[in-house]
Amino acid sequence: MFTIGVVGSSLFGLLIIANSYVVGAVIGHVVVPAFTDHRVATGSLALVAAAFLGISALRVAGVFGRRLGAGFMQFRLQARYRRAVTRRYLSLPPSWHQKHATGTLLSNANSDVEAAFVPIAPLPFAVGTIIMVFAAVLILFLTDWVLALVGVALFPTLFGLNVIYSRYMSPRQIRAQQMRAKVSAVAHESFDGALVVKTMGREEDESQRFAVFVTELRDALISVGRLRGLFDPVMDSLPSVGTLAVLLLGAWRLESGAISVGELVTVSFLFTVLAFPVRAIGWVVAELPRSVAGWERVQAVLTATGDLAYGNVALDRKVPATLTFEHVDFSYGDGPLVLHDVTFDVPAGRTVALVGPTGSGKSTIAALAIRLVDPDSGRIVLDDVPVHDLTAASLARTTALVPQIPFVFDDTVRSNVTLDRDGLGDEEAWSALRLAQADRFVEKLPEGLDTAVGERGTSLSGGQRQRITLARALADHPRLLVLDDATSAVDPRVEAAILSSLRSAGAGASILVVAYRRATIALADQVVYLEQGKVVATGTHAGLLATNQGYADLVTAYEKAEQNA
Repeated sequence: MFTIGVVGSSLFGLLIIANSYVVGAVIGHVVVPAFTDHRVATGSLALVAAAFLGISALRVAGVFGRRLGAGFMQFRLQARYRRAVTRRYLSLPPSWHQKHATGTLLSNANSDVEAAFVPIAPLPFAVGTIIMVFAAVLILFLTDWVLALVGVALFPTLFGLNVIYSRYMSPRQIRAQQMRAKVSAVAHESFDGALVVKTMGREEDESQRFAVFVTELRDALISVGRLRGLFDPVMDSLPSVGTLAVLLLGAWRLESGAISVGELVTVSFLFTVLAFPVRAIGWVVAELPRSVAGWERVQAVLTATGDLAYGNVALDRKVPATLTFEHVDFSYGDGPLVLHDVTFDVPAGRTVALVGPTGSGKSTIAALAIRLVDPDSGRIVLDDVPVHDLTAASLARTTALVPQIPFVFDDTVRSNVTLDRDGLGDEEAWSALRLAQADRFVEKLPEGLDTAVGERGTSLSGGQRQRITLARALADHPRLLVLDDATSAVDPRVEAAILSSLRSAGAGASILVVAYRRATIALADQVVYLEQGKVVATGTHAGLLATNQGYADLVTAYEKAEQNA
């Protein structure tokens, strides 16, 4: 497509030169003789008309090819890199995403990719223009070397000014691109936190916070516009200056008999029509700083490190999985250890509850169990296979996480449960909804499985969203189910029913549950009690109540508070 664009542009440029020759020939061989002979030859006029029409038709073809090639290539590259950035987002671990604002990531995939390939549109035109410039200089020398010197002086001046412009424009465009990302990030955060802003009466403060970044973006763009406003008139005036110089020198050369009237008209007309194509080079150079800024931000995503390397072992068992933590240490980045020598088992088909004070590392263990992150040291084993030796597909089929905060797509209930996964139809969706105790309220929805739930499931209650999310995890029959306080928004009766159904043979999964409620903990076969990232005790709920005071104080805290009240 680039070749098509360059060929079309080159054809357009060369036809501009040809058009100059035709104009010169018309003046020299038709117009001047007509004044001398006081008559116009009809045949000559027909020939002139045919020449102009033929050149115009070919120029139309050149413009079409140039724009088709450039536009197709630009939009194809933008689409390709938007997909590449999105794929990279999905392959990077949550720890990387936690360091980058959502608005910035949206800007990378949208405005940064768009900015990176803005120069692609005028690039074939600019390349064709360079070919045209060399051809024009050659023709100038063949016509008259004195007039050619004007072109020799003009064209390097144009290129030099473009280089200077790029040097001063680059930091301005980089700043503007950075501010676009910041404005996007603040706007996204404001939209996500709209409920907090409204209920806390902080609308004015949030508007002012947003206005600060918008003002900085405005100033950055004004700085870009101010420099462009200075550069563009200079670039537009130079070809006119060249035309004036050609006319002055050409008059002298014409008087001395060195050139003819037709040749002077050809050269003058050539300088006049060169102004527009030469500006294409300026368009590319003008957009390069912004393009470089966007490209660097896109490359920062595409070259980001921290990927989890997967092995080639695939688990194909159908029975509940066994999970083992062996002397696991973990820290977030360069921070202190949040887990210390964590060792415990989740036997096949059993339910293990993780219990501990806030900040004791329960959610971190849940993330490690399904390998959202890797430990600093120690091993995590599924069915006697270290998790880092498993393929990504096998790990995804074997384990499922239901997080603390449920996420529901702006789609139907069916799509939210099945996620268009192969082999999952209505039967599997209803089965998963029954296990999650969600089938009854889904049946009452206006269109059942086909009911659209709105953005982030706004038409559902918090407990309903949690049950939809749980059904999504159960639909593909995972062998290890990790529940990170995933039933906190449902009442205890429904929670007990959910856990009872999950413990049944129909669920077919081992369960690791982060639990806070005493009733939930009591349903577990085994309890792992954590304090400050360490496993303090393991055992049954009743056993730990009798033998560990810290555990007893934690799980009976609500009851004691009610008694004191």
